[in-house]
Amino acid sequence: MATARYDESSVQVLKGLEPVRQRPGMYTRTENPLHIVQEVIDNAADEALAGYCSHIEVTLHKDGSVSVQDDGRGIPVGLHPEEQVPVVEIVFSRLHAGGKFDKQSGGAYAFSGGLHGVGVSVTNALSKRLEITVWRDGQAHGLVFADSHVLEPLTAQGSVPKRKTGTLVRVWPDPVYFDHASIPLSELVRVLRSKAVLLDGVKVTLRNEKNGDEQVWQYDNGLRGYLEEALGETDFIVPVFEGSQYAGKDDENYALGEGAHWVVAWTPEGGIVRESYVNLIGTPAGGTHEAGLRDGLFQAVKSFSELHSLLPKGVKLLPEDVFARASFMLSAKVLDPQFQGQTKERLNSRDAVRLVGTYVRHALELALNADVETGRKLAEYAIRQAQVRVRSAQKVEKRKSSGVAVLPGKLTDCESSDNTRTEVFLVEGDSAGGSAKMGRDKAFQAVLPLRGKVLNAWEVERDRLFANNEIHDIAVAIGVDPHGLTDEVDLSGLRYGRICILSDADVDGSHIQVLLLTLFFRHFPKLVEAGHVYIARPPLFRVDVPAQGKRPARKLYCLDQGELDASLDKLRTEGVRDSAWRISRFKGLGEMSAEQLWETTMNPDTRRLMRVTWGELGRDATVRMFDMLMGKGESGQRRVWLEEKGNLAEVDV
Repeated sequence: MATARYDESSVQVLKGLEPVRQRPGMYTRTENPLHIVQEVIDNAADEALAGYCSHIEVTLHKDGSVSVQDDGRGIPVGLHPEEQVPVVEIVFSRLHAGGKFDKQSGGAYAFSGGLHGVGVSVTNALSKRLEITVWRDGQAHGLVFADSHVLEPLTAQGSVPKRKTGTLVRVWPDPVYFDHASIPLSELVRVLRSKAVLLDGVKVTLRNEKNGDEQVWQYDNGLRGYLEEALGETDFIVPVFEGSQYAGKDDENYALGEGAHWVVAWTPEGGIVRESYVNLIGTPAGGTHEAGLRDGLFQAVKSFSELHSLLPKGVKLLPEDVFARASFMLSAKVLDPQFQGQTKERLNSRDAVRLVGTYVRHALELALNADVETGRKLAEYAIRQAQVRVRSAQKVEKRKSSGVAVLPGKLTDCESSDNTRTEVFLVEGDSAGGSAKMGRDKAFQAVLPLRGKVLNAWEVERDRLFANNEIHDIAVAIGVDPHGLTDEVDLSGLRYGRICILSDADVDGSHIQVLLLTLFFRHFPKLVEAGHVYIARPPLFRVDVPAQGKRPARKLYCLDQGELDASLDKLRTEGVRDSAWRISRFKGLGEMSAEQLWETTMNPDTRRLMRVTWGELGRDATVRMFDMLMGKGESGQRRVWLEEKGNLAEVDV
C-alpha cells in the first residue's frame, strides 16, 4: 500500500497573511464579503467612539468595490519604532497588529470593538486590491495592496489643509473566498444605521453608484428613538425604562468609562425587538452583557415585589417572567472584551454580567421605588407571567404522571419539570459528578454521573441496549426511548430541554464525548435533530493575574493552548510581567471546585456550550463517517483515514 511522504519538507510555515488565505473561515464569515468591509467600518466607528470622527461615508462603486471614508485622525504613516515599516502598512499586512491593544491611560483607543488584531489585515488578505488614502498633518498619503502584497509603497501625494484629516479605504473583495460575491444591501444598511444609532450626532452616509441612491442616518437621541421606531404603534405595559451608567475614576471594580446605556420597553403583544452592542460591535448572538441586563431587571423587580409584599403564596419569580415581553437596546462599553470567535457575534467576558447587571439593577430599583404605581404594574405583569408558567408546568406534570419509569438512583434531579428550562449534565466519573452536584443550580440543572467509558453503541441492536446499565440510566433519565433515523418519535416525555455532555478537556474526555455522541446519533437521532444535545466545554487552563493599579486581581480561564497563548499575549500588551501571573492546568473536572465548575462550565451566563448538529456533511454523509470511525470491521478504512488526516491533529505535549 502506497503511503504519503511525511518528512521535514512536509512542514509548512505560513507567513504574513497566508494563514487567512488558506483558512478564511477561521477569521471571517465567508458567505459574502460584508464582514471584511465591516472591519473597515468598525475602525471608522472606533474613531467616532473616541470622539474624533463626525462623518462616516460608505460608497458601493459600479466596479464592485466598496470604499469607507471617515474624518478621524488618520492612520499614522510614520515608521514603526521597532519594525521600521510605515505603521499604516503594518496595520493592513500583519496579523495581531493594531492601535487597540494599548489599554493603559493615554492609549489611542480607550474602548474599541476591534481587539483581535486581525481585523483589516483580514480585509486585505481576502481582497484582490486594496487602496488606502490617509490625510494627516497637512499631507495626503497613498498605499496600494494587490493580493495582500504591497503593489505601490506608501507615498506622499501632496499638501492638504491642516484641518482635513481622516482615512479612505477602498476594497475589491476577491470572490474566490466567498460563496456570493455581492454584499447584501439590507444587512449593510442595518450595520450602518446601528452605527448612527449608537453614535449620537455622528452622520453615516451610504451611496450606491449603481442606482444613484443615497441614504443618510443621524440620531441625536439614538437608542430610545430607534427602539420606539422598531416597535411601531405599540402600547407599553409601563413607560420605557432608559438609563446609563459608567465607571468613574474612583471605581474599585471597573475601569474608567466602563458601563452601559440601555433602553427597555415591555409590550403586551406583538413582536419583540432585542439588539445589543459592545463598543459599537453588534452581538446578534447576545452574550454576557445581555445576561447582565436580564439579571439586573429580574433582581430589581423581584426586590420591589418582596419589599411591597406583592408575591402570592407559592409563586416564585424567575428571570424569564420579567424578561418574556421585554424589548431592549443595549450598548455596553467594556475595556477588554472577549468575543466568541473573530466574527464577534457573542460576548464572553464574564465581568460584563456583573458590570451591566449591577448598574441596571440599581437604576431600575430607584425608578420603581420613586414611582410605586409603575413599579406595581411591572411587578404584577411579571407575577401573571409566573402564574401562567406554573399552571402550564402543572398540566405537563399531570400528563406525565402515569406510567413513569423509576428514575436511576444516581441521578440528582432538578426541582423544575418545565423542559424549556431544565438541563441534565452527563458527567464523567463520580468525582466530577460530586463537584457538578454542588456547583449546579438545583432549580433547573440535573446531574447524572457516568462510570467509565460508555459502550460503543454504533452496532448494538436496539433491543440489547438496556443490557448496558449506563445506557439504560441515560434513556430513563431523559425520558425518551431509543429510536432510529426514520422512526416517528414522541418527544413529549422529554424531561430535559438540554442534554449536556460534560467530560474532561483531555484525550480521554474527548473519547467519552465521541462514545456518547455515537449513542445519541445512532439511537436518539431525533434529539440531535431537534437541537437538544450539547457539549459543555470546560477550560483546560486557569491564569491567575495579580492586581494592577485600580484593576483587581483576576482569573482567566482558557479552553485550550491557543486561547492560553492569546490571553498571555494580551496580558503582555497590558504591561503585565511574565513572572507576575500563575498558570494552572486542570487535570480533570474532579480537580475543579464546585464554584469554578459553575463559573466556567455550568452557569448559563458565562459557560461555553456547543449545540450538536448534523454539520456541513449532512445526515447521510455523517452516517458514513460514523460507520468508518466506529464500525468494528472498518479498521482498514480508519487506518487509511488516519494516515491522510493525522497531520491535522493538534498534539498537546
